[in-house]
Formats: sequence, C-alpha cells, structure tokens
Amino acid sequence: MFSWCKKFTIRFLCVITLLSASLGCAAQLEYDVIVAGAGAGGITAAIQAARMGTSVLVIEESSWIGGQMTAAGVATMDDMSGQKSGIYLEFVRAIEQFYKERDKSPYVGNFGNHTLSFEPMTGQKKLYEFVDGVRDNGGKLDIMLSTRIMKAEREGKRVAGVRTETDHIKCKVLIDATERGDMIPLAGVPYRAGNSFTPNIDPEAMIQDITWNAVIKYYPDGVPEHLKAKSLLPNYEAEHRRNYTRFVTVTGGNNPLKLPQNLRTHNAYRAMPDSSVPGFFDGRRENWGKITKTGVNMGNDYPGRSGWAPGRSGLPVKYLEEAEVRRVANRRALLKTLNYIYYMQHELEGAGSKWSVADDEYYSDEPLKLIRDLVPPEWDEIVRRMPVIPYVRESRRIMGDTTLTSGMLFRNSLSYRDGRTNLEFPDAIAIGRYNIDLHNAGEPANIETFLGETADSINTDRPRGNFQVPLSALIPAEVDDFIAAEKNLSMSRLANGALRLQPICMMTGQAAGALAALAVRKNISPRSVPEINVQWELLNSGVNISLARFSDVPRTHRYNAAVQLALLHKLLEPLSYPHNPSYNISDADDRTLGITLIKGPALGTFGIDRRLTESEKSQLLSNAPQGFRLPERVTRGEALDMVIRAIVEK
Repeated sequence: MFSWCKKFTIRFLCVITLLSASLGCAAQLEYDVIVAGAGAGGITAAIQAARMGTSVLVIEESSWIGGQMTAAGVATMDDMSGQKSGIYLEFVRAIEQFYKERDKSPYVGNFGNHTLSFEPMTGQKKLYEFVDGVRDNGGKLDIMLSTRIMKAEREGKRVAGVRTETDHIKCKVLIDATERGDMIPLAGVPYRAGNSFTPNIDPEAMIQDITWNAVIKYYPDGVPEHLKAKSLLPNYEAEHRRNYTRFVTVTGGNNPLKLPQNLRTHNAYRAMPDSSVPGFFDGRRENWGKITKTGVNMGNDYPGRSGWAPGRSGLPVKYLEEAEVRRVANRRALLKTLNYIYYMQHELEGAGSKWSVADDEYYSDEPLKLIRDLVPPEWDEIVRRMPVIPYVRESRRIMGDTTLTSGMLFRNSLSYRDGRTNLEFPDAIAIGRYNIDLHNAGEPANIETFLGETADSINTDRPRGNFQVPLSALIPAEVDDFIAAEKNLSMSRLANGALRLQPICMMTGQAAGALAALAVRKNISPRSVPEINVQWELLNSGVNISLARFSDVPRTHRYNAAVQLALLHKLLEPLSYPHNPSYNISDADDRTLGITLIKGPALGTFGIDRRLTESEKSQLLSNAPQGFRLPERVTRGEALDMVIRAIVEK
C-alpha cells in the first residue's frame, strides 16, 4: 500500500548509509543548504532552493515529510487568504487534479467549501512528486528521514554545518524548519520562548496547547475487529469523558459555532475527501452526512481547559526545552485522542459505532513506542494508525533585527482599506490571512508586554484582511548563514498565532529557500542579500508579495512582478489605488467578508501602458544604478521593468 513511500525513503537512506560506510563511522558530507525539518516550510524551502541550482539536504526527525499538514494529520489548510501563489499554489493544483481524476472534491472541510483539504498520505505523495521533479530536472535534493541533528557547528558568527548521530555534514546555509525551532539553541541563536527570551528563558512560561490528531474513517459494514476500542485507557473516566461531552454528544446540535455538536457536525470541521469510496460532494451543510473521512482536532487539545498545572493554562516552555517533559506531554496528548475514539465508538451510539482510525493513512510503530506501557495489546493496531507526530502550534522564535508584532500585522493589513493606501512592508516576501489564534495560552500573564502587546491585542490587533511577512523576520540578529522558515520567525507570540498555519508556513518556507540559494550563489551571508533580489526571484517563481491589485495589471501580465515591486519600494505611483472595506477576519459569517470573497478586491489602476512623464522618469532614475539610461519614448510598464532589472542585475 505504501510502497512508493518506502522506496523513496530507502533510496535516500541507502545513499547516506553507503557514504557513511565508505568514509568510516562518521561521513563527511557537504551541501550548499541544509534544511532541518521537512514540514510545510522546510520541504517548500528545500524545493525552492534546489530549483535555483543549490545542493540541498533535508534532515527530518520523523519518518514523514509535510509536517503538521501530513505527519500530524492537520490536512485542512485553513486558507483564508485568497492569495494562493508560488509552490503553495502548485501544491493546491496538484491536490485538485488528484481528486478531480477520482471525481472527488478537495473542498469539504472547515464547515464549507472554501478551503483545501486532503488525505495526509495523498499530501505527502504530492510533495514527494515535487521532490522527484526537482531531481528529474537535474537538481540535487536529498532527504534523511528518522534522523536527529545533535549539534550545529559554528565558525565564528556563521553556522557551518551540523552533526547527526552518524554524520558530520557541512553547509553554507542552515535553514531551521523544525516544528519546535530546535536548531535555534543548537546554533547559539538568541531566541524567544513564550514571553521570555535568552539568556533568561523561563521554563514555566506558557505556550499554546499541542494536539495529537487522528484521521478517522467510516466503516459501513462495521469497524474491523482489530480497530475496535475494546477497553478503557487511563484518564478516561477521571478526565477525558467529561471533556468530550462538552464538544460532541448524541443530542448535540449542528451549529458549527455552538457546543456541543453532534458527530455529523464535528466531522465536518476537519473533513477530508475519501479516495477509497466513490461519490462526489463538497463541503456544503447538506453534504455533511456524506463525509466518510475526517480529522479529530476538536476537544482534544492538550492540556486543554485542565491546564498543565492548577491555574496554569497552555503548555510550559520546558516542553520545548526538556526532552522528558516533551515525552510526557506527547504521551498524554496521544492518550487523550485515543480515549476520544473509545468515547465515539461506545457513547455516541449508532452515530459513532462505525467510525475508527483510517486503515489507509498511517502505519507506524512510532506512536506505539511512545505509549507502549499505557495501552494493552488490543489497542496496538489503532495506535499504529495514528499520525506520527503531534501538532505543535508554537515553537522557539529567533530574535531578529525586526520583530513582527500583532500591531504591525494589523496596520499592514489595512493597506488599501477604508481610505488608507500603501502600508505595505518594503521587504515583504509572503502574504497570509488568519486570525490571531492562541490555544489556551492567551491570558495577560502570558503576553509579551515589552513588545507593546496586551491580552486585548488579540482582538484589537486582529488583521482586517491579507497581511504580509517581512524578509527581515527570517534572519537572526547575531548569527550568519542561518534562516528561520517555520513557526520560528522573529515575531511575537500573538503574531505567531496568525503565522503558524500551513499556507503561510509554505510561503515563508519558499522565501527562505530563495534567500538561501541567492546567498550561496552570491557567496555572501543571507543578511547581505538585497531584499529586492529575493523578491524578484520569488515573483518570477509565481509568488505574489504585494497586497495591491490593479485592473490593468492582472497577475499574468508581463509587468506584474515589476508593478508589485513598484508598490513595495514606492518607485512609481499608480494612477489610482485599490480600495477595499475592512472586515472582521475572525467572523466566518461576516457579510462584508462574504461579499469581498465573492466579488473580489476593488481594483486600482496602475497606468501600465501610459507614456512615462519626465518627472516620473526622474523619480525612477533616482533609484536606478549610476549611469543607467531610459529610452526617450517609453511606457510606465516598460520603464519600470527596465529599471528593476538593472537594480537586480547590478
């Protein structure tokens, strides 16, 4: 069933093993770029960097690639942006095509048909196809799975390589795309964790809950005997059952915004297409009864309402810092979800008795080893079919020259809204849109007040539309040749609450890959790469980075990239700016949001084909390299494109 995955894994591991054997106990390997972590950001960074001609090695601690969206089973993309572009858009189209060929819709989750969802195994398969595509085109992209980095090696201020248990691997740039920001302390990068920061990390500071998801499936002829939850597990009666009755009951309602819900409504939240059964449907309410595969990602956050300790919500920072604390928390999180499966099969009567873990997604001893002493053997086949890692929402975060805060996100999201014009980040490299969402760790005592934020900022600084991520948030202040690319950017906890989702992680990952490849190509540190060069590379790789849209410059226009850079760097004013109403980004039923999504943005007019005036020429030439000249008769679009190319190629 999983032969393609096994063959791929074995192929790369055999290469590394043979190299190790030929060179002795520890192989001396060298790559241009090492990406630590194969999650949403990491695998995207690796693909982008390898496409740009650099040799790339991905080192992943688990046995899967794709991170939270595949290995952790959170396969509903939570995409509110309407700004799919770059490798993320390529991925979306690949998923759409996969299900189109099977007469299925991938738009069935999140109580509607507006955001992509997929089976985790399918998502991983498509990512592997992207990797194979890089290799088929001559790129060097290798992957080490089930491998832990033990040490990051420094040469002065720069990171020069890593050590695993068996190998010493040199690199020119290290990208940290791990789920917890694990390379940050290994590389000696100053960082934040919770509301504390180095050198005084507070192990009791709070971070968001984790969730050990499950992918469950409907068995119309009854659950196979080996997938039946037959016996009670620890904490079921004492804690977990009481928790589940708050979320899902037999008599629960069908309102997504009100608890408790019935099983049918619960399953519509993280619904995913089921390629094992025929039939087409999308995520509209009338189709919820047709769902046969979904994720369990509601009511099973850990520690949840009970908190880590009396009066303390969320998880402590020592979850990130101490392996034993992390092991204990992961065990408890996994147990909490396993107990939900028992609750569903035994206490939701007929509605839940035919549901259990999917038999066509995961099969691994990894989760079983973690919890072996807590479950009797009759649970083994259920546990083997659980995701291989938990969903980690908050990691360590680098300290960079720029720290992205919720207030900065809020102000940036007001660009071109309610009479405001250009509030864009000049060094923007990605666009996202999500609410500031903190799972059980948003109390006043847990906020970074020294960054100008309060608990009220969760509401007052909520983005009012799309927002950008600046390149400077990917670069640490004190260490060279190190780039952040996942949930570990230089940002506040509240900003992390909006930037931890899969789409924006893929977008910032692609930017990290482009930055790393340009640094290697130019033989300079990532912080020395001009931001406009990174932006130009991303734009020409299909990424959108400006929040402005113009009626005379569609995304397919030959000068689209130049126009986006003109807005970010204020090289040339448009004839008229876009104008959109702001809206409540957290309200799924907001009428203004609905109208905006249906009708699209209010477009401005750039004047792309209008002849360049003398004053405009002077403005453009003031930004051009010394000695650059423009033709006498030229349009605004032609002139802008020529000037930007001259700047980038300088």
